[in-house]
Amino acid sequence: MSKALELKLALPIGNLAAYRQAVNSVPMLSAAEEKELAERYQATQDLDAAWQLVTSHLRFVVRVARGYSGYGLQEADLIQEGNIGLMKAVKRFDPTVGVRLVSFAVHWVRAEIHEYILRNWRIVKVATTKAQRKLFFNLRGAKKRLGWLNRAEVDAVADDLGVSPEVVLEMEKRLSAYDAAFDAQAGDDEDGARFAPAGYLQDLRFEPAAQVEEEDWEAHNGQRLHEALEDLDARSCNIVQKRWLNEDKVTLQDLGDTYGISAERVRQIEKNAMNKLKSALAE
Repeated sequence: MSKALELKLALPIGNLAAYRQAVNSVPMLSAAEEKELAERYQATQDLDAAWQLVTSHLRFVVRVARGYSGYGLQEADLIQEGNIGLMKAVKRFDPTVGVRLVSFAVHWVRAEIHEYILRNWRIVKVATTKAQRKLFFNLRGAKKRLGWLNRAEVDAVADDLGVSPEVVLEMEKRLSAYDAAFDAQAGDDEDGARFAPAGYLQDLRFEPAAQVEEEDWEAHNGQRLHEALEDLDARSCNIVQKRWLNEDKVTLQDLGDTYGISAERVRQIEKNAMNKLKSALAE
């Protein structure tokens, strides 16, 4: 039996406490052993060497994952995501650089955990830009109290994290929000049912006046488009019709063959016609 298989069989599934105990019992590698295993994996793709590198650092992933316990997510899930980052780090690790694997892997482990938290912390994603993602994981630690930040604190956090005060205020509002069910939950009292979104948001999709207004607007736009098409020359109108309005679209090359011109010339005619239509509809 290979060392990798022995280690794999030794790791329990389904019991977090037993898992922690098992990963802590895996011997840590010396710098020389780590370098030898990394070189072997890099040279021959030896999976046994990769497995030893991974298992010897699982305790490190557990330690990192514990630092994210305040986000309301299962620690086992955080560890699992961190392990994915560790495996990615082992795959990309270069032993010739002179850096230990644990120093290289911390970026990959945290990146996977961060991505998992952002996907699952709220139903609606709270951080999309780079600045928002950076602020999300730093704002909670930067706050000195549970209340809202005052202006001086906002400016201090923004300066420390290298973002604008407006981004700090927006992220603080997102962090203070919570997910709410659209309908009242079973067991809610009368006040809870009234304050559920279904209790005060109006559904105007089937409201007669709104339907008439929408139909009238669509008819008006259709008439304007028809009039704009009539102002085009016959060839331009036909190209727009076949390229954009017909159910079965025609290629530029097919239209070029029809008119005895190049596909590029058809594209130019189409572009000019579309600009004329946009100008007419914008008036």
